[in-house]
Amino acid sequence: MAGRIEDYALIGDMQTAALVCRDGTVDWLCLPRFDSHAVFAGLLGTEEHGFWRLGPAHASDAPPPTAARRTYRGDSLILESEWDTPRGTVRVTDFMPPRDGAPQLIRIVEGVSGRVPMRSALRMRFSYGRVVPWVHKHEGRTVAVAGPDSVWFDTEAETYGKSLTTYADFTVAPGDRIAFTISWEPSHKKPPALPEPEASLQATEDFWREWVEHCTYHGPYREAVVRSLITLKALTYGPTGGIVAAPTTSLPEDIGGVRNWDYRYTWLRDAAITLSSLLRTGYREEASAWREWLLRAVAGDPENLQIMYGIAGERELGEAELDWLPGYENSAPVRVGNGAAHQLQLDVYGEVTEALHLGHMTGLARSDYASLLQLKLIRYLEQHWDEPDEGIWEVRGPRRHFVHSKVMAWVAVDRTIKLIESGDADGPLERWRELRDDIHRDVCERGYDKERNTFTQSYGSKELDASLLLIPQMGFLPPDDKRVIGTIEAIQRELSTPDGFILRYPTEGDSEGVDGLPGDEGAFLACSFWMADDLAMIGRVDEARKLFEKLLSLRNDLGLLAEEWDPHLQRQVGNFPQAFSHVPLIDTALRLTASGAYGG
Repeated sequence: MAGRIEDYALIGDMQTAALVCRDGTVDWLCLPRFDSHAVFAGLLGTEEHGFWRLGPAHASDAPPPTAARRTYRGDSLILESEWDTPRGTVRVTDFMPPRDGAPQLIRIVEGVSGRVPMRSALRMRFSYGRVVPWVHKHEGRTVAVAGPDSVWFDTEAETYGKSLTTYADFTVAPGDRIAFTISWEPSHKKPPALPEPEASLQATEDFWREWVEHCTYHGPYREAVVRSLITLKALTYGPTGGIVAAPTTSLPEDIGGVRNWDYRYTWLRDAAITLSSLLRTGYREEASAWREWLLRAVAGDPENLQIMYGIAGERELGEAELDWLPGYENSAPVRVGNGAAHQLQLDVYGEVTEALHLGHMTGLARSDYASLLQLKLIRYLEQHWDEPDEGIWEVRGPRRHFVHSKVMAWVAVDRTIKLIESGDADGPLERWRELRDDIHRDVCERGYDKERNTFTQSYGSKELDASLLLIPQMGFLPPDDKRVIGTIEAIQRELSTPDGFILRYPTEGDSEGVDGLPGDEGAFLACSFWMADDLAMIGRVDEARKLFEKLLSLRNDLGLLAEEWDPHLQRQVGNFPQAFSHVPLIDTALRLTASGAYGG
């Protein structure tokens, strides 16, 4: 059985990522890209679907021991786990070196004290656990081959095969260092070069140290901010600049339920807000790479803007169910691909335009095509902003006039007007000023409940929605507007969990609510950070700080967050780690630091 979601650590090479459990098991790894088929899919099934465990030897009828301590080495993505055993202490260092050749996962075992018996158990299963590869020796190296894929296993330890698994049993004493490496290569090509684990470790440490040195944030929450930035960098696909929402698929929002989605793609919304955080903390190179990715993905077709694309800009992300996988803690179905790719979500136009605007304001090199794209997006919105859509939460129920979508349409027009006013683009300024006023008036008249003094989820609805918290943050209304304050207080009353975290919107238990799905979900962490932001903006800074620091306490021991927090089970749920949780963490830290609203 897989560990709890928060029991996992992330390692990666900016092209793919692995999840390593506290017991030393790699339960998830897709090769060679984030969105490739998994070689280890035990996270969504059983050990039969692929895993790699490396840790102290234990009795076959006992669970593997969990590490007594684990941490990232400094500000890096190098994981160090230590076990204290009756015979001594051992350390395992796990990392994936930034790639200039074959993708590698390297694990180095180091004796700390005593003499500790160790075991490596490697079970490779291709195509999400469905295909058993042909495992054989080639010039002294172990290789697993199936179809187009080959994975090469290199170690100085003696290995043997048993029950379709490759084992190594060995003992380490103080000062001993034994390395294990797997490398992926297309099966029709020559073997990958022999790994150099120690040199790769040094190069990986140097890479992360140099990257973190560019961070311009030095406030009281630096540890949390830097760990979130490293996580966002790890979720960036280096060759193209695309940013995945998470490196996993089908980790459930509702344990045992059906709210299981594939997040290994680039959502324009998630990537745009990630770009915003990177820009405001000194990372212009990543922001520039994402802008170039955007321009290639959208190309000359903004009228058919998708809400998400593949990490190289692919448009077809057809959704399928993998019925041979039982799902994480029996949360089925397991899905790959995402059928929401072709939904209409008008808010995306606002998020993309806001990201382009921020890049322009912070001095990214001017791009005439980026300005042209922005103008094309507004011309499309001019004709379609008043249509119903699926909204920010990708509901699979009927389309509605979501208030947040209209607000973000206003943002798109407003930021484009500012671009024209700056002299860096030409457009029908007066007409678009009238359009901006029309959208604003429409939202305030049709999306606002005067009796309750709150904006609502959609026109004509009585329901609330946490996305309304973005109204003051986007500048649609000032924070001291009574309608803004009323909305914040209404969301606190009606969408808060008992421990003070924020739900996205009401769900209806076993019946199908606005999102067209049965079941419930946890508190959406991004929404809770938005609440902390809003509280700070309306002057309730102590309350904002307390909520923020309570949210920080939900991170696992390595500083990582999934998409949601289950208030009943008191655990993280949803895909992990989640960009849409780490970005608002950074944003709220910046806001609280600027306001001086922090303890100590």
